[in-house]
Amino acid sequence: MADEKVKSEAMQIIGMFQVLPRLVVFDLDYTLWPFYCECRSKREMPSLYPHAKGILYALKDKGVDMAIASRSPTPDIATTFLDKLNIKSMFVAQEIFSSWTHKTEHFQKINSRTSVSKMGVTSILVGNGVNLGALREGLTRFSQNTNAVEKNKQRWKKFSQKPNATSSKEKEDD
Repeated sequence: MADEKVKSEAMQIIGMFQVLPRLVVFDLDYTLWPFYCECRSKREMPSLYPHAKGILYALKDKGVDMAIASRSPTPDIATTFLDKLNIKSMFVAQEIFSSWTHKTEHFQKINSRTSVSKMGVTSILVGNGVNLGALREGLTRFSQNTNAVEKNKQRWKKFSQKPNATSSKEKEDD
């Protein structure tokens, strides 16, 4: 029941934004769940942060694709936990592997597996796991970034449409 309440609140938050991301990428450790996979056993039953499942369901219902980018040295444990939590199928891509590239390689692989063509990333640090406040912050930053990009596109369009001043050499040739 708590998941439904969180989902309802998340749907209200999401509904406040005119433009939504096409893809939201989550980390696992200390983002969706409160532990490091490599410190756990596959035999354990994992738990998510209290708001995580409701937020995932809300994003799914709003048509936002989701993926995982995790630099876990134990991808087998992470995958087992996703299965046990019944959320594995919610993600269009799951890139879970050790990497020294600060998730760049994860995002490149997700990019190649999804319909999202640009690598413009809005990122937020989630201190105590995914929660409704983090959802609001992430969507707010995404909206601000989208607005800034649109303003820059408009400026560039205006700039590129200005007639070029002809040089004195070109005038002489006329």
